[in-house]
Amino acid sequence: MFTEKNFSYALLLLVALQQPCNAQEEIHPTYVQKIEPTPFSFEMTLAPSGIFLMGSDSIAENYESDELPQHKVFVDSLWVGKYEVTWELFELFLEENKMLFYSLSDKKLVRLDAISRPSSPFEDPSLGMGKEGYPVINVSPYAALVFCKWLSEVTGRFYRLPTEAEWEYLCKSPKEGSTDFFAEGKRNISDYAWSFENSNDQYTKVGQKLPNAFGIYDILGNVAEWTLDQYDEDFYGREQDTIANNPWNVPSKLHPRIFRGGSWDDDLKDLSTTKRGKSGFYLQKNDPQIPKSFWWYSDAPFIGFRIVSPVRQPSQEEIKEFWQIALDE
Repeated sequence: MFTEKNFSYALLLLVALQQPCNAQEEIHPTYVQKIEPTPFSFEMTLAPSGIFLMGSDSIAENYESDELPQHKVFVDSLWVGKYEVTWELFELFLEENKMLFYSLSDKKLVRLDAISRPSSPFEDPSLGMGKEGYPVINVSPYAALVFCKWLSEVTGRFYRLPTEAEWEYLCKSPKEGSTDFFAEGKRNISDYAWSFENSNDQYTKVGQKLPNAFGIYDILGNVAEWTLDQYDEDFYGREQDTIANNPWNVPSKLHPRIFRGGSWDDDLKDLSTTKRGKSGFYLQKNDPQIPKSFWWYSDAPFIGFRIVSPVRQPSQEEIKEFWQIALDE
């Protein structure tokens, strides 16, 4: 169970100690993470640290009360997945693919074997919409977190979900005096995002639209994305008179958890940098299993996830403590 006494220590785990050795200096500094011994890899792009305005302005159109008050937040520098996690990457994590990793050292194999894998879904979780190059969907935040733990063990680099504050910072990607890259009137959102109006009633392969100012693709639309936080309508008001430092509302129960960004199934006007989605049992209403799966959500074809990695990596002791908190181990 998550407790408030863990809160301060948990925030320390969102900060880090070393740069990846294969980072490249580009317009958007990036690195490619290989998943040995498979041929698969993925790209991470740098989001520098900064202070931004989180939440909506009270004069904004169509804002919700839980997007207020707008407040200042500091976010540490992060490497962030250039794309949403795809089926190819997630399916490496599944039980049937464990044999691909038998060439790893015995020590690493023991650690990997200790990580639980999802049970088989009762139906195709992609719902026939496609897998190769498409974002993973219908997975619980628990499944996304365990995937991150597995990926961290396989690669030797710490990966996790972003906090809600980090997600909004990554989405707004404030640069050159701008407070929000997607601010109304400045961008044609359909150039950057898939929505109900242009998606042909399903999700789309990642990276087909334009990236935001941090070089991140599909952060609005395509699929919404899980964060680390538990939903709390009043969370923003707790630090409105200060600059909140890497805030994280540590979960204490299964629901509601926060997802962000909107999806292929949302109207274009509802794709927002500030709108907060919250989980509930409605995401499993058609799951026939008793008890319902901790891994697969039968009614979340519009939610996936994206991963981040702190620029300064936490110690092994801090990583262990993080998983104890994040996964209630």
